[in-house]
Amino acid sequence: MAEEHMTSVMAGTEYDENQIQVLEGLEAVRKRPGMYIGSTSSRGLHHLVYEIVDNSIDEALAGFCKHITVDIEQDNSITVNDDGRGIPIGIHPKMGIPAVEVVFTILHAGGKFGGGGYKVSGGLHGVGASVVNALSEYLEVEICNGEHVYYQKYERGTSCGPLKEIGDTDRTGTKVHFKPDGEIFEDLIFDFDTLLLRLREQAFLNAGVHITLTDKREGVPEDRRVADMVYEGGIREFVSYINRNKEPIHPDVIYVNSVRENSEAEVALQYNDGYSENIISFANNINTTEGGTHEVGFKAALTKVINDYARKYKFLKDGDDNLKGEDVREGLSCVISVKVTEAQFEGQTKTKLGNSEMRSIVDKMVNEKLTEFFEENPAVAKIIVDKALTASRAREAAKRARENTRRKGALESSSLPGKLADCSDRDNTYTEIYIVEGDSAGGSAKQGRDRRFQAILPLWGKMLNVEKARVDKVYGNDKLTPVITALGAGFGEDFNLEKLRYGKIVIMADADVDGAHIRTLLLTFFFRFMRPLIEAGHVYIAQPPLYRISRGKNNHRYAYSDAELKQILAEMGDGRQPVIQRYKGLGEMNPEQLWETTMNPETRIMLRVDLEDARLADETFTILMGDKVEPRRKFIEDYSSTVVNLDI
Repeated sequence: MAEEHMTSVMAGTEYDENQIQVLEGLEAVRKRPGMYIGSTSSRGLHHLVYEIVDNSIDEALAGFCKHITVDIEQDNSITVNDDGRGIPIGIHPKMGIPAVEVVFTILHAGGKFGGGGYKVSGGLHGVGASVVNALSEYLEVEICNGEHVYYQKYERGTSCGPLKEIGDTDRTGTKVHFKPDGEIFEDLIFDFDTLLLRLREQAFLNAGVHITLTDKREGVPEDRRVADMVYEGGIREFVSYINRNKEPIHPDVIYVNSVRENSEAEVALQYNDGYSENIISFANNINTTEGGTHEVGFKAALTKVINDYARKYKFLKDGDDNLKGEDVREGLSCVISVKVTEAQFEGQTKTKLGNSEMRSIVDKMVNEKLTEFFEENPAVAKIIVDKALTASRAREAAKRARENTRRKGALESSSLPGKLADCSDRDNTYTEIYIVEGDSAGGSAKQGRDRRFQAILPLWGKMLNVEKARVDKVYGNDKLTPVITALGAGFGEDFNLEKLRYGKIVIMADADVDGAHIRTLLLTFFFRFMRPLIEAGHVYIAQPPLYRISRGKNNHRYAYSDAELKQILAEMGDGRQPVIQRYKGLGEMNPEQLWETTMNPETRIMLRVDLEDARLADETFTILMGDKVEPRRKFIEDYSSTVVNLDI
């Protein structure tokens, strides 16, 4: 198919102090930081970097920036440098101070309002630079305008002095160096991989823009110190990257695009032999995790195009039902990116696009151009239609299995699994169920629990790896059915969080390879078929101790790591030799010890499984539980000497 080249929605070259419009003053940011960056946790910390980088990306969208560098400095401060036009330094006509100072000290001030500075921008509220400034211990900005270098420093949002000319230069651009404020943030340590994920995403979305991330902190391995990213293929390379750990069923990424006066849309897609759909959408480079009109338009058009093609070429007979949306999206990896002058996002988080015109634009584009592609590439079209037909048959098989299972009552809450030791209370605001590896540990847990609010479900043997199975294989599986029935909320399309019988689902397995495997199998199942459990924060991982250290009859302590064991032994000092018991498994702990260390709400340690980034979680489960061995080996090698973050 003939391929259209993307063209940027360009802004005018006029960009000075007159384009900086003031909407309101900078107030309450330090008092209520969560309103502006979501939280003061690690997530909010990294959001500061995104806000500054997004300003550089806006310069790239306008056609003036080619290279962006992000440096994590030795003291965990951040430097962002770009070769754009540089923030205007002239005196603002209304405020009487330099425009750059307005940008960094006045909330809702920037070139994104009024249409003069930028036609297309990722920033909606114009709070980025000023909020980062307000939440930083200090922030320094250097601006090169092709003639001179200007500098200004701020502390906790307030300028330390006037904008100064500090040198001459023939380059243009903006350099921002800031250190997040320890009075605001719980965590001040930046994670290289977290920043890399977001910056790589931006490099894919902005074809040809060069982004470099450098970690200058001590002790960083050489092969993880610098990431250089530039993707001339744009979102086509993005889809290839998403599918790198999967087996594509057709060789090339399908790409379609459309450009209008005030908007542009592009879609890249490729099918793999898996069973999960992975649609990632963006509007003005903002990841619209909740979808929106552009996703709705794409899904409707994709379903129509594949059904029309299947009818035309008799893959579907006259009496056959149409393929459903879930059928045509099985195994689909897709990136949707739209850019629009007046983006309308729903909610403060900007995660759902609301522009009604984008639905028809994307729908029409996919209808016309994907139909054309199928006609010109019948071999690829047949592969995709066959995949959808197989998914349809599996869906019908799952429907029959579901109805059959319901008739037998196997998934009804009135027919609870025989090995479940239920709790007496029914209020799921504080009831909890421990899913325990093995009958031995299950026996100790049953004896040690508080029967009022703690239920115990022992598991035996390895359960189904749902990463390699369609939904119809889940019905009747003797390892998964007890979990489904005990929780009482169904699974898959029938899952209903309101029917959940327990507020906490705690995975309690041995601290060995088999235990890790069971945890991963369960988490994979929850992620693929009960994702709201994780999204709502109901899933936990128990943390039983590795050692019991005793000195005398009534003096004992527990250690949860080798480092903690050494610390406890050092604290005990000289004297009577302590007795160290190494727990090889949960079954070695008596009921009292299990209660004291792992089940007592007042003394236990548990990890809550969070879903901060669904795409990263999807990728991790594919690596760990998919068919390809090499990505799994590399993952293990990369993280074997470091702490793996379980907050998926």
